[in-house]
Amino acid sequence: MKWRLPDSRDFGWKMKSVDSAHTKFSILPYSSYELCIQHDTIRNVTPVMLEWWFKNIKGTMDYQGKTYSKYLVWHPIDHIHWELARTSPNGSAGIGAQFRIVEAFGGDLNQLVDSTEEVVKLDFTGLKLIRKILGIEVFSLEHQFIPVSNGTRYISRMQVGAESFIGKYFINPLLHTQVFTKQMGTSWLKHNVEEVGNFEFFLPKLYASYLSVSELEKSIA
Repeated sequence: MKWRLPDSRDFGWKMKSVDSAHTKFSILPYSSYELCIQHDTIRNVTPVMLEWWFKNIKGTMDYQGKTYSKYLVWHPIDHIHWELARTSPNGSAGIGAQFRIVEAFGGDLNQLVDSTEEVVKLDFTGLKLIRKILGIEVFSLEHQFIPVSNGTRYISRMQVGAESFIGKYFINPLLHTQVFTKQMGTSWLKHNVEEVGNFEFFLPKLYASYLSVSELEKSIA
């Protein structure tokens, strides 16, 4: 499928800069990429809110008087498409589900990612996604959610490539030239700092609306 950028969504946000976080881009012994971020505190956002968000990205929300895909609100420039490619064994977006993510870092279609990963962890302590090819893990993305007094401390780690002989000489050269280049790694650091920071703008109110609806449904039942 040939993707295009959705219509412009200017919410008037000032997204956080890379300088607001501690970032590190390393090349591991077998040449896979390791990208780490210690984000600025996400103010007024709790780990429980983040767990709820990742289990409920699917669907739409009302924001600034219009209805949008939740995923398109999360990053108003880079995000293109999200889908629950496979549900978990219990029919949810939890462990065992697969998320399909389509985004273009910096709104640049030359830095397009269209990838499907499996959820191997998702609770109030964090999220982990992985992808395997022929049984070999070639991608992982883990986020930790740590409660602090004014919100959540959020730590991210991505690894692109396999730390093995096969990875170094066969898998990683292909991944790093055809799928996820070094430039895309640098761009992802900026992208992730922005999207994690964006939670402050919309998630507290969205989660409060969800709680209000849940309480109403309980009262009716």
